[in-house]
Amino acid sequence: MKRLFKFAGLALLVIFLIVIGFLAVTFPPIMAGMAAKTMCSCVFVSQRSPQSVRDKELKVFPGLSGASIDVHEQERTVEAHILWKTSKAIYRDGLGCTLLSERSEAEVRAQSTNLPDAPLAQDTVAWPQGDLISRRESGIDTVKLHAAIDEAFAEPDPGHPKNTSAVVVIYDGQLVAEQYGENIERDSRLMGWSMTKSITNALTGLLVKSGKLMLDSPAPVEEWQNDKRATITLSELLQASSGLEWAESYFESTSHFHRMFIRRDDKAAYAASLPLKHDPGTYFQYSSGTTNILSRIIRQTVGNDSYYRFPYDSLFYRIGMNHAIMEPDASGTFVGSSYSYASARDWARFGLLYLNDGIWNGRRILPEGWVKYTVTPGSAAPIGEYGAQWHLNAGAPGNPALRKFPGLPVDAFWADGFEEQWILVIPSHKLVLVRLGVSHHGFSIEKLANEVIASVSGN
Repeated sequence: MKRLFKFAGLALLVIFLIVIGFLAVTFPPIMAGMAAKTMCSCVFVSQRSPQSVRDKELKVFPGLSGASIDVHEQERTVEAHILWKTSKAIYRDGLGCTLLSERSEAEVRAQSTNLPDAPLAQDTVAWPQGDLISRRESGIDTVKLHAAIDEAFAEPDPGHPKNTSAVVVIYDGQLVAEQYGENIERDSRLMGWSMTKSITNALTGLLVKSGKLMLDSPAPVEEWQNDKRATITLSELLQASSGLEWAESYFESTSHFHRMFIRRDDKAAYAASLPLKHDPGTYFQYSSGTTNILSRIIRQTVGNDSYYRFPYDSLFYRIGMNHAIMEPDASGTFVGSSYSYASARDWARFGLLYLNDGIWNGRRILPEGWVKYTVTPGSAAPIGEYGAQWHLNAGAPGNPALRKFPGLPVDAFWADGFEEQWILVIPSHKLVLVRLGVSHHGFSIEKLANEVIASVSGN
């Protein structure tokens, strides 16, 4: 019996050492990479202090807040050190920050990028193209509206902070309210995280409009031409129903998400290398991987000579998103799933474009029918919760009561991102509601939205 207990104890020790060894190998690269990239973008793109990043973003992941991080202001680089691993992110003008994984800094900095011209000043240009606001308060309960926004910034529980950075309310096309957090200004570039996926939707739509891409045609992915993946359509990528193997986990170090974001320079190549797990079009799987495949398709379709200007000349500057910036990976492809920054007003403009069916100041930007396609639930989405890179409140087929936000209208749709970034569009109330922040303990966008609805509808 003693020998049995001794053997069992030895086995447990071996298992323990294996687990510790596995964590020692996988944990430091993930955490160091996330710390370096996050700190770099927040400091050099958003112009925030390193300490504010430690106090907010780096608190959510175990181990990040204790990382040793060196911010090199002159070189505009960040190095993060966790145990044996050091990761580095670099800033480039007009491109934001890029995490180095496989390529050298010199190789990445030597990449040829045809950047856009600087946008025009907006202060003397009327909203929505510019920042000259004609305040509209007729028919709006401003006391109720501002009380709702104040509550979005209130911090009743220091242990569970909201960390709201900005709230902007657009009603009937006009900016009727906005508020900003400490050290955040009107023009501050704020992280969109997965709201970037909805930008990828728009960029894809522009290429569909020009006839360069077709929704129901097989996606032009070279790696798939000789196997069953060749049948995956562009629309199935947009609707997150490609059938490719994927695990969208932000807290699991071995997930596809972290393998792609931290360990690979070419995010799209990694995602495209994954095998089929389900028949295309039959299974819904929210996936940053497939969005980055879309981003590479956009690059290949546009061509490198115009690629880095394309989002700006064709979308951002046309609708006044003059502070928007997309960040590429080390292969040079924009990280179309996650890495974009814009001012709160810019994010509101983007929502307004979709509220207005892709038309801006009387000019059609997105293809006719594109917004309708975007907000139509994909056939594989179980409760009608996803269209084409936008989230929906449509409800389950035949049972609209079974939906994400039962307290909001069924026509509501939104872009959202990690840490509770929101562009909520509610056509039936002529509303666009933007909320940005660094919330790790939840934020009730439904509550805020209903209070705003009540303030503009007289209820």
